[in-house]
Amino acid sequence: MTCPDKPGRLMNWVLCALCVPTVRKLWSGRRPRTRRNLLLGTACAIYLGFLVSQVGRASLQHRPTAERGPRQGRDTAEAPFPEIPLDGTLAPPESQDNGTTLLPNVVYITLRSKRSKPANIRGTVRPKRRKKYALASLAPGQEALVGPSLQPQEAARAAAAEVPASIQRGNLAKVGERPWTLIRGPGVRAGGSDTQLPKAGESNIRIYSESSPSWLSKEDIRTMRLLADGAVAGFQPASSKSQAHLLVVLEGSAPGSVPGCGPNPCGLVKQPLDMSEVFAFHLDRILGLNRTLPSVSRKSEFIQDGRPCPVILWDPSLSPTNNETHSSVQLTWGAYQQMLKQKCWQKGRVPRPEGGCTEVHHHEWSKVALFDFLLQIYNRLDTNCCGFRPRKEDTCARNGLRPNCDNQDSVALAHIIQRKHDPRHLVFIDNKGFFDRSEDNLNFKLLKGIKEFPESAVSVLKSQHLRQKLLQSLFLDKVYWESQGGRQGIEKLIDVVEQRAQILLTYINAHGAKVLPMNE
Repeated sequence: MTCPDKPGRLMNWVLCALCVPTVRKLWSGRRPRTRRNLLLGTACAIYLGFLVSQVGRASLQHRPTAERGPRQGRDTAEAPFPEIPLDGTLAPPESQDNGTTLLPNVVYITLRSKRSKPANIRGTVRPKRRKKYALASLAPGQEALVGPSLQPQEAARAAAAEVPASIQRGNLAKVGERPWTLIRGPGVRAGGSDTQLPKAGESNIRIYSESSPSWLSKEDIRTMRLLADGAVAGFQPASSKSQAHLLVVLEGSAPGSVPGCGPNPCGLVKQPLDMSEVFAFHLDRILGLNRTLPSVSRKSEFIQDGRPCPVILWDPSLSPTNNETHSSVQLTWGAYQQMLKQKCWQKGRVPRPEGGCTEVHHHEWSKVALFDFLLQIYNRLDTNCCGFRPRKEDTCARNGLRPNCDNQDSVALAHIIQRKHDPRHLVFIDNKGFFDRSEDNLNFKLLKGIKEFPESAVSVLKSQHLRQKLLQSLFLDKVYWESQGGRQGIEKLIDVVEQRAQILLTYINAHGAKVLPMNE
């Protein structure tokens, strides 16, 4: 037995030596149980219990590290810097006189960090299929999706001699683009329809859920699949006022003939810089406007060296247009503003002849203004770029139209298109949007004169579900999704549209504009 090294411990030993015999004699009945003896025995018992607790705590603190078990070793491995507090407000561990380090009696509670992987959007995760449920071969007569029949670039060079020289010397050669060449591969049968079947899972329109998004109709899905996967049977150059395009026939055509869009469905292939047309189509459907033509992205070796290009459905029911403004309705900015005040055809009222009304319903202009503002499309209502500061590459700046802003009332509107059988409603074409325009350079001229906005579109902008719906809808187009950098790139585009949506809602509230149902 060693002598205690501190006066406190010596005092404990002395009191313990006196208390133990007293408690033992009192318990055995050798000492009379007087009031004095009972109080003394109770005090000794309490003191002995205190000593026992102190001894147990000291033994836990001085237990060797090897006896602490594997659990604490795992905790230490998980926290490489246990001495550094999370918030940096606690002092470092104190050093004792005997060289040991006493950790502070602090319990650290770490919050779960924000997940880096974004949440899955419904319908964007490929379901796992067991081999026994693999897609079986289609029986004769079953409906199947036609697949691409485009050959590699080497075959394109070999087939170039078979294409008429007049087609190769189309409008694209004038703007320095590579001539578009048709490849007549095994997927294109002379004098008949395309019947080449794709392998399972090859479609560029991917739908992994049981049904397609509710804002896309069955006809939309069918057309998207045709534009994305349909075999090319012919093509011909097509030009507009601003640039050259390619008209692609997606079903059978006789070999050697210049194809045309009669009973066969056609797609208008635009330049890679016009990829925002695909975004515009999905945004239009989500907002409930339903005024754009179906549009998808497609890669082809004979188009722009395999770069993705937008392909838009060619609609033969559109009314004939003026070559200068590409519009079936001739309007200037001044006449357009006066017509908005008349509220033409609203509530079924026939407008007065002197009111300057056209056949277009008043609500159509509200839809145009909202749609163009979200995407900052200026080539419809502001062809001279008078409502914002254009860049050098903008069409109005290249054509020198901006100086004409002094007399805006005489500036003609462009791309105002109707259908032959439905002159009351517009069709939105040439929907190239701009996502790089800053908030201080937004074109508010597009909203001038608009006093009502469609309820279906405004409710979507207010619902906080625009992002989720755009992600789910754009995911269907595999080529577009990948060309924009996947979900990360798509999210950046949606950020811009969401910011403009909040600005538009603020504008509606500040100007007291009405929100009306426009489903006539």
